[in-house]
Order: sequence, then structure tokens, then C-alpha cells
Amino acid sequence: MTAYASAERTSADGTLACELRAVNHRFLEVGMRLPDELRALEPVLRERVAARASRGKVDLVLRLRPPEGADALQLDAAMLDQLAAAARELEARFPRLQVGFAELLQFPGVVGGNSHDPQALQAAALAVLDEALDQFVAAREREGAKLAEVIGERVDAIARIAAEVRTLMPLIGAGQRQKLEARLTDLPHPVEPGRMEQELVLWLQKLDVDEELDRLDSHVAEIRRVLGQREPVGRRLDFLLQEFNREANTLGSKSVDARTSAAAIELKVLIDQVREQVQNIE
Repeated sequence: MTAYASAERTSADGTLACELRAVNHRFLEVGMRLPDELRALEPVLRERVAARASRGKVDLVLRLRPPEGADALQLDAAMLDQLAAAARELEARFPRLQVGFAELLQFPGVVGGNSHDPQALQAAALAVLDEALDQFVAAREREGAKLAEVIGERVDAIARIAAEVRTLMPLIGAGQRQKLEARLTDLPHPVEPGRMEQELVLWLQKLDVDEELDRLDSHVAEIRRVLGQREPVGRRLDFLLQEFNREANTLGSKSVDARTSAAAIELKVLIDQVREQVQNIE
């Protein structure tokens, strides 16, 4: 499912900003953009995300903004004093020795940087990620509830079609019986009543779809049960839709009436619509 969440946390090391974005994906795929100070935390961050999401292409971005005034150039006065003393000592030996300003700044320790407490920074990163994940999961749950409602409406329509076909089948069977009896009557040689009844039974058995309708009803009940669960249900719904499609195909192949043929087509349309929604569900 698609989702977006963001959170910020300010500490002595600066401001940590976390963003989570997700788009539909069959499996879980986590991409990360982290500041250099948090590279070592990447495995832990991946575990945190995987514990709260099982599917989707998730992008995690962590940004660290230094505190105000941290960008000012910080010089190590003690180091500069040591370098000045060394320069005076060397000047007598090397009168023409010159040191450029840029070279001086490149000397290790002359320019000081912001010192971070690694443990505190990592703890802050995990905290801001947890805050963003809470928002992220809540957004997914809201979207999931809407998707479940839409899928439920399609499933209700499938159940109605199955019920209509079940009502039609006795009428269709009676009509087919009349047609077959008329054809047998038109034969040049009369058919024994017992043989004619046997042929009728065999013909009607080929048209029987009670098992398919029973399985459709069973799948409808199961998909309704699955939609009420809290854990990820996407793969289970994928399997159920394959079963739905199998019954719809069989119903269409056995159809000898325009009404059941239309019902089979409508079932496949509804199943495809449900599949499109299921692709967005964990």
C-alpha cells in the first residue's frame, strides 16, 4: 500500500528528520539514504522497518541538520600555537620556507569539527524512526480499511451472482431437457424410453454447476473472514482469487444459456477488479 510519514527530533547533535515513503510492491524492498554518521546503523534500521511492514517498496530517508552556529569555522588554538612554535624553530634553518593559508588549514587537527556522541545519535535516530513508523502504519491501516470496504462490495456482488445462477439452474435444466426430448423425438427411429432417460441424465450432469457454486460460496465466506484479520492478508487473498477465477472459468465452460454465460463474464470482471485492489494490500 502507498503511504507517507515524517518526523523530526532535535538534540545536541542537531535535528534529525525522518521520511518514509512506500509504493505497492509484491515483496518488501527497503531503500535508504542516511548521513555518514548513521551508516553503521543501517542493519538495525532495516530490521525496524521490516518488523512493521511486510510488503511494499519503502524508501527511508534520514537527514541530520547541524545545530545553529555549527557551520562556523572552528580553529584549534593549541594546535596553532604548536605550529607557530615549530615555524619559528624552522625559520632559522630554512629562511625561504613559506606555508600557505590553505595548507595550514589542511593540517590534521587545525580545523575542528562537530563532535557527535555516536550512541546518543543512534538512539535519537531509532526514536525518530519509531515515531515515523507509527504514523506510517496508521496511514496504511486507514488505506487498508478503505480497500477492504471496496473489496467487500465486490465480493458481495460475486455472492449475488452465484445466488442468481443457482436460482436459474433448475429453469435452464428444464429447458435443456425439453430441447433434448424434442431432438430425440425427431429422430427417424424411436428411442427406447430408458435409453432416452439415461441420455438426458448424462447430458444434464455435464451441465451441473452445483459444486462450482458451492465452492464460490465457500470462497466468499473465506475472503470475508480474511478481510477481518489484522495481520497481512495479501498473499492469502491472491490464492483465493485464483480459486475464484477457476470456478468462474468452469461455470463459463459449462454454460449453455446466455444468462449463465453473462454471469460468468461478470464474475471474471469482478474478480479482476478485486485483484487490482488486492495488489495494494499487504
